[in-house]
Amino acid sequence: MHRVPVLLSLIAAATLLIVTPVIGYRPWPHLKPNSSDLMFGGSKKFEGSSEFVHMRYHMGPVLTANITIHTIWYGRWQKSQKKIIREFINSISAVNAKHPSVTGWWKTVQLYTDQTGANISRTVHLGKEKNDRFYSHGKSLTRLSIQSVIKSAVTARTKPLPINPKSGLYLLLTSDDVNVQDFCGQVCGFHYFTFPSIVGYTLPYAWVGNSAKLCPGICAYPFAVPEYMPGLKPLKSPNNDVGVDGMISVIGHEVAELATNPLVNAWYAGQDPVAPVEIADLCEGIYGTGGGGSYTGQLLNDKDGATYNMNGIRRRYLVQWVWNHIVSYCTGPNALDQ
Repeated sequence: MHRVPVLLSLIAAATLLIVTPVIGYRPWPHLKPNSSDLMFGGSKKFEGSSEFVHMRYHMGPVLTANITIHTIWYGRWQKSQKKIIREFINSISAVNAKHPSVTGWWKTVQLYTDQTGANISRTVHLGKEKNDRFYSHGKSLTRLSIQSVIKSAVTARTKPLPINPKSGLYLLLTSDDVNVQDFCGQVCGFHYFTFPSIVGYTLPYAWVGNSAKLCPGICAYPFAVPEYMPGLKPLKSPNNDVGVDGMISVIGHEVAELATNPLVNAWYAGQDPVAPVEIADLCEGIYGTGGGGSYTGQLLNDKDGATYNMNGIRRRYLVQWVWNHIVSYCTGPNALDQ
């Protein structure tokens, strides 16, 4: 996740959220990591950094009931872009996807439990969707106005999103012409929970932005590379959409952390609850065996030369690995040595 503050009260929360800088998920491995105290050999992304990482459970709830992801499409989206993302979400629980699969990736997330020993649900459904194609809150959003967008979606006069605080996740996706606070500079996506004072309910949510026009070299890496590294060639994206293919890994990152730490009081590492380092943070930049530092790890290529590491129902995707607290290292379905 993302150094999102853990709050003692909801009123204090709003104040802290405004004044506290927040570091979010970024796939580009040369950028500042979330937590320097978890670094190993100069990079916390080292695949075997088990010796110094202590992923602990802090007794908060995790999502053990069937998970439903309600999506808000903010701005203008092409039908083809929506289809790529929908199919990724539906692939999390697919039973017949070719190995290595998105379902296999989710099995690592399922290893996490609550205080009763119940595992995170294997079932993830795509729920209701809400289109906000007229930018109801403008083309420049803050962290707090993101919650207002969610409020508009769940309180709409026509077809409001259902209120599902126990097993629902609310995924706000902003189109490539929308600026979000800290987007590109600090974050590509983040998750938190809504404040009852704004939305009326405490709902776990995530925001992920399409970086295609704003900063593909930062948030759509490795399908785009920063301008300051002209010698590095981008990889071909598996669905021919650099921005959306870049979003997929960020969506996977945030959904995995929402499942294991929905209220920011369950599974995370580090001594500071204001800056929790979560199960996907520990594996930023790792997509395959040997990954770490500036190397993504061993990946796969299709017949057209596109790069991926797991199969969905009908499509292929590149999704970063997540931390396996049983073996204390990052794991993924395309691992060559696990």
